[in-house]
Amino acid sequence: MARSAAGESVLTRAMRILRSFTAGSPTLTVSEIARRTDLPVTTAHRLVTELVELGALDRGEDGRVRMGHHLWEVASRSSRAQDLRQVAMPFMEDLQAVVRQHTQIGILEGTDVLYLERLSARGEAVANVARIAGRLPIHATSAGLVLLAFSPRELQEEVLAQSLPRYTDQTVTDPAELRRVLAQVRQEGFVVARQMITQGATGLAAPIRDDHDEVVAALSIVIPASDPNPRAHAPVLLATARGISRALGALLPSEETIRTRGPKPSR
Repeated sequence: MARSAAGESVLTRAMRILRSFTAGSPTLTVSEIARRTDLPVTTAHRLVTELVELGALDRGEDGRVRMGHHLWEVASRSSRAQDLRQVAMPFMEDLQAVVRQHTQIGILEGTDVLYLERLSARGEAVANVARIAGRLPIHATSAGLVLLAFSPRELQEEVLAQSLPRYTDQTVTDPAELRRVLAQVRQEGFVVARQMITQGATGLAAPIRDDHDEVVAALSIVIPASDPNPRAHAPVLLATARGISRALGALLPSEETIRTRGPKPSR
């Protein structure tokens, strides 16, 4: 496989191009792609043209480029994330009907939370920065704190050793304080993250387990920070997370679950 002067293969450079698209930047010009990937414009143009021809990217009449439908089609055929989303969706719909707030599910991707699905609340719902296929930092979100709390110790130490960005006055950036928060998450089985990434919004999250009893995702809701008792939402959140976990094959105690339209749990 041909390699650049820097030793990168064509496949590596192509993946850098695909990763330059984000939930906040779904379309880009070739020049923007070149800047984001640190590639020469001529190289970016050539690779983008090939990716368009292969159906991995689409080019609009205005010359801007976006992810192609063919890439989405291929990814959807075998993605474990897609399977998780399909299992979780009926439960999420029921949860949202109860809490009437934003409801979402995320998985761990590196040191970020990657959101697979989000059901948006209407009316007076609080602002929500999470986006489908978007990422948020693991230390500043309720879903991230749950995923980090149940992640391998090596990943926890990696995150704790980093300089943690502050997004609001409530963001936990002190390693000792973050350790305490993670220990409390493991003890209680859920987390309340008050205004950690967005002013005016409080997140609650609980873990989702698979048939190996591994935490594979986090279910979360976003409620107004003005809610006087956010922990009151924890029972229904936990019940829904247990319902999804059971549907994935997890063997859990026979506690109440939210399952009015969800699939039957595996035996």
